[in-house]
Amino acid sequence: MKNWYVGLLALVVALMLAACGSDEVNGNGKSNEDNQVENSNAQNISSENGEDSQADNANAQSDDSESTLKTQYPLTITDASGLEFTFEQAPQRIVSIAPHQTEILFAIGLGDRIVGVSEFDNYPEEASTKPKVGNIQGNAEALLAVQPDLVFAGLSLNGTSVGGLRDLGVQVFTTEPTTIDEVIESILTIGVITDAQEEAEKVAAKMREDKQLVIDTVSGLTEAQKKSVYIEYDPLWTAGKGSFMDEMIVLSGGINIASDLDPWAQISSEAVIAANPDVIIYADVNDYETGNPLIETIKSRPGWGEITAMKDNAITGINADILSRNGPRITDALVQIAMGIYPELFAK
Repeated sequence: MKNWYVGLLALVVALMLAACGSDEVNGNGKSNEDNQVENSNAQNISSENGEDSQADNANAQSDDSESTLKTQYPLTITDASGLEFTFEQAPQRIVSIAPHQTEILFAIGLGDRIVGVSEFDNYPEEASTKPKVGNIQGNAEALLAVQPDLVFAGLSLNGTSVGGLRDLGVQVFTTEPTTIDEVIESILTIGVITDAQEEAEKVAAKMREDKQLVIDTVSGLTEAQKKSVYIEYDPLWTAGKGSFMDEMIVLSGGINIASDLDPWAQISSEAVIAANPDVIIYADVNDYETGNPLIETIKSRPGWGEITAMKDNAITGINADILSRNGPRITDALVQIAMGIYPELFAK
């Protein structure tokens, strides 16, 4: 549990830095949003700078005489940091230093090409058998030893290690998805780069179905029927507006009591009591301070017994990795959140 907490804390810090200073992280005068790779389907690849070379490669993906799900190389594409890459062929030796990227790679069938992962990569089970190349900051010596063709990383999550690895001549492709749709786009982009478009499309289709299921199920709610929600992923750490956890609450037809806070922020016990949420969603982990399950900490807080969610036992725990990783399982978390808020709608 200690390793999970360290990894999640690093994620939180990185995302807070991204929210406050994404222009400085990129170092190219563009925000992460400006540099986000647009990839509404696996046959259209273009970045927001509209470079002709990317448009040409996007057009090359469509060939009526052959499968449209085969990548045509050379492929030129820009990552979240604004760096342009040209791939002459599909990378065969891949390293991931971000847990959500590792999950994406396995989900689209690239397990046999993965030659290194971070210490925090624990899903799927096969990830634990891969060589470890350090924590989310990476270990340059261990990473270079596996001789990767390409490293996938999170722009904010992996921080300064991205630039350091690039200085060593390592190709590091970054993504920075902050919404479910952007997660789907990043999966499709990785599928194009690795010539795994068919599997990427299958994963994307399942995620879209999950999202639409939730939207359709709660679509009949009036504003008066919507429930207020408090989400806690570490003791009194919650998700404000601009976070993907906030988006999941909103898509689920809930009202986030912390929507006026920063994307990843601490909240006081008194503020939660005053907000009196109808539902509490929490990460199913141990409290790093006491070693006890987080739910025990929540239930033992003075005054919390009077919160509506506590009185109604409207409390749902969700696997911390599913809840915190912006990868292919993020819509699993969405469905679980929606079911936790409106169990009566999903029981039909």
